[in-house]
Amino acid sequence: MQSEHFPRNVPFKPSSALIPWLIIDFLLVLIFMSSFVLVPLSLSESAGTLIWVLGGLAALVVLFIIWTRLYYDSMWYELHDDEMRWKRGVIFRRTGIVPYNRITNIDIRQGPVMRRLEISTISIQTAGYSGQAQAEIRIEAIVYAEELRELIRSMVRVTGGGDGTGTGRTAAPQKTTDLQILEELKAIRELLETKV
Repeated sequence: MQSEHFPRNVPFKPSSALIPWLIIDFLLVLIFMSSFVLVPLSLSESAGTLIWVLGGLAALVVLFIIWTRLYYDSMWYELHDDEMRWKRGVIFRRTGIVPYNRITNIDIRQGPVMRRLEISTISIQTAGYSGQAQAEIRIEAIVYAEELRELIRSMVRVTGGGDGTGTGRTAAPQKTTDLQILEELKAIRELLETKV
């Protein structure tokens, strides 16, 4: 299966809406948490402390905006015939390879801010991580999330993994070397039993 938006062997980036999404989420959390400090400070007589706290919060917001842009610039994903590759990170770089035949579940998540920005996050779990709460990989800020999920599911089916739904259904089993050896041993045993 080919895709216009997600070509194989070509790195693709998330939507640039990732930047406002992360900033808006950060600001909402910051406003909520800082209200517990700012409200008591504004009621007290220490205006100097309030100004320092507000200045610190403003500096924190500026640093987060810079970090968000650097984070977005560091991200890419790439689909191959048998695996996905990804990279991200500003200070600590992370790269990974996820073989399609290890994928057990593909979920799409979209919060209220993401819905407004028309982006989604795809969480992919593999056989080694499916029992845990976190995903092996998250493909963040994707505009055509349904299309990408179906593309990955088709690649999972082709490589002999599950179907990406977490149901355990798999494509037609491929004969492995161990299975072929077992079948040969059974045939030899039957031949020996008939001659005795």
